[in-house]
Amino acid sequence: MHFSKAVVRCRVPILIFTVLLLIPCVFGMINTRINYDMLDYLPSDMDTVKGQDTLLEEFGKGAFSFIIVEDMPAKDVARLTEKIGQVEHVETVLWYNTLADISIPMELLPDEIYKAFNTGHSTMIAVFFDSATSADVTMDAIREIRSIAGKQCFVSGMSALVTDLKDLCEKEEPIYVGIAVVLALVAMLLFLDSFLVPFIFLASIGAMILVNLGTNYFLGEISYITKALSAVLQLAVTMDYSIFLWHSYNEQRTRYPDKRDAMAHAIHETLTSVLGSSITTVAGFIALCFMSFTLGRDLGIVMAKGVVFGVIGCVTVLPALILVFDKPLQHSRHRSIIPNMKGVANFLTRRFPIFLAVFLLLIAPALYGYNKTNDEVYYDMGQCLPEDMEYVIANSKLSEDFDIASTHMVLVDAKLSGKSVRAMIDEMEQVDGVKYVLGLESVLGSRVPEEVLPDSIRSILKSDHWELLLINSEYKVASDKVNDQIDSLNAILKKHDPSGMLIGEAPCMKDMIETTNHDFQVVNAVSILAIFVIIALVEKSISLPFILIAVIELAIFINLGIPHYAGQSLPFIAPICISTIQLGATVDYAILMTTRYKAERAAGRDKRGAVTEALAASIPSILVSGMGLFAATFGVALYSDIDIISSMCMLMARGALISMGCVIFFLPALLMLFDGLIRHTTFGMKPGSKATAKQTAVKDSPETRFEATGSGESVRTLSDSKDDKSVSTREALKYIGIIAGVGLGIRIAFKYLKALFL
Repeated sequence: MHFSKAVVRCRVPILIFTVLLLIPCVFGMINTRINYDMLDYLPSDMDTVKGQDTLLEEFGKGAFSFIIVEDMPAKDVARLTEKIGQVEHVETVLWYNTLADISIPMELLPDEIYKAFNTGHSTMIAVFFDSATSADVTMDAIREIRSIAGKQCFVSGMSALVTDLKDLCEKEEPIYVGIAVVLALVAMLLFLDSFLVPFIFLASIGAMILVNLGTNYFLGEISYITKALSAVLQLAVTMDYSIFLWHSYNEQRTRYPDKRDAMAHAIHETLTSVLGSSITTVAGFIALCFMSFTLGRDLGIVMAKGVVFGVIGCVTVLPALILVFDKPLQHSRHRSIIPNMKGVANFLTRRFPIFLAVFLLLIAPALYGYNKTNDEVYYDMGQCLPEDMEYVIANSKLSEDFDIASTHMVLVDAKLSGKSVRAMIDEMEQVDGVKYVLGLESVLGSRVPEEVLPDSIRSILKSDHWELLLINSEYKVASDKVNDQIDSLNAILKKHDPSGMLIGEAPCMKDMIETTNHDFQVVNAVSILAIFVIIALVEKSISLPFILIAVIELAIFINLGIPHYAGQSLPFIAPICISTIQLGATVDYAILMTTRYKAERAAGRDKRGAVTEALAASIPSILVSGMGLFAATFGVALYSDIDIISSMCMLMARGALISMGCVIFFLPALLMLFDGLIRHTTFGMKPGSKATAKQTAVKDSPETRFEATGSGESVRTLSDSKDDKSVSTREALKYIGIIAGVGLGIRIAFKYLKALFL
């Protein structure tokens, strides 16, 4: 209580300090660098990543792009290449005039070289930059090249993708936050019992969001996904804590006439409850940090930090605001639109075998769709962008005019003989989908020594230690065909040069696929294991963690199974993050109901009466929480043109509704089914235990029977009812349910633990 009383006493200094703190946080948020390149998050010990570093160190070449020029005379193209070469951070421009004087007809080039860079109405220019793919200076160079080239030219490559992605994100992100705030406000106005309190909530939560975004400055940089989602997620997840404090404060005001005393007790009660609730959410986000693909760590740290700041704001800034605006808040109160849920709870518990049967019937199709969705994800980040973006148009032109869908680069030892390099090139050109391989040997031929070339030209493709080859492929990035092609090319490369490296967008994407497939299993195992332990400690039970996680996991399976049945392909990062976020953010619904059920059961209420009372008391809170998460994410999902943002927000919005439905309809049935098992495996619930006897003695006291609801009224005690007599059909259902539940638990545990340890 010392902390609570200090907050009440220092409410005005707290608000002044918060306002002052927001000033550096705004500057921190503005100056936090945003990374738009997914390939930057690959582990640094991979050959593809090492190869990219080597290319930059040895050749001064980082990013790479093809520029397609349509219907432009050769002399104008030559002038264009000269202008492009003068753009800051452009290291090399490769076109016909790089190798020969423009006065010499291009038709004199070997057919292979001529066709590689020319079609009937188009010509292709290769551009290397001396900076990394997603560096700010590279994106500035891309924009300058586009302005120089005009509408006849199309710039492809990862740097063009990153540039378009950044421009689109910066345009949409303020609108994301605006939509989330407006829809969350509408949800709170509908479901809360005051017209003014939603604005107070938004002021408190908004301040903590700014603090979270500002402190990202100390991380150096964050991904664009983290930036786009963190504010929306923090608003949705931490809204529950504000609602809990408000309800608790109104409850305490009926007991303490002084509003300051009431708030001190409300803070104390909220801190105890919210700490337990937030731990599961934080655990879900921290699980993302176990990904070797470090985007997970980026998102996990920022979101876990956001939840912690949300809790701090809930017990400091929000109480201060409520006390300052107490009079208008009390005058603006009204009855909540959520009716008394006693009738609904009675209906659901009386017909619990029906919901058990539905639970069992949903497992197989949900699990099947879930597994299929994970197999059907896409990794090509170009698919995230709208079709009218410049990068997408350029890639289509490259594929249509030159039959090039991806470009690989090979680094081979400079000491390797020309004969060996030519043999390797010949073998690589026989690999399915390879259009051609370009290097010094393919340009000069076998009879011309490379010494005849000027050093300025030879240095483009050869350094003291490495020689650079370009491979153009007909296969799209991240496709099964290109991945098989990369395996074949790597085998040929290692045969001729064990130290050689195959790099580029497609090889990096292949590494990303392999990395994230493993990460998906690890993250799920860690999140389930962590939340299992937390629930076991909070509920002091061995059986309840299995039941609660089974309910939320079914909700996750349904949510992630729907895209398969709807014929929708998700970006690869969505299932990894959503399964963890949904588990961490919505398992609180199940914990809320279970905690009330335990209290009712331990206080001497019969099985159905305890479950009914817990359900009736929990539904309003679950509805407000679930609809808050839905409202904050659904609008963003509909608005965003970036598929990875849209997909993740839609999954979170839908996941909130599905988790809410699963907890309300299936959890009561499972609690009734496993009541005997729960009582014998949960501390304080076993018949005859001291804890049970103690709680039974006080079961009729006002303190144990009062439950704050949205309208501030207490939920009346349901009349005790006798346990239903067992019948053979119910017994059969019970044992079927036990077997299915245990089987599902074992399957989940075995699947994820095997992935984690093997």
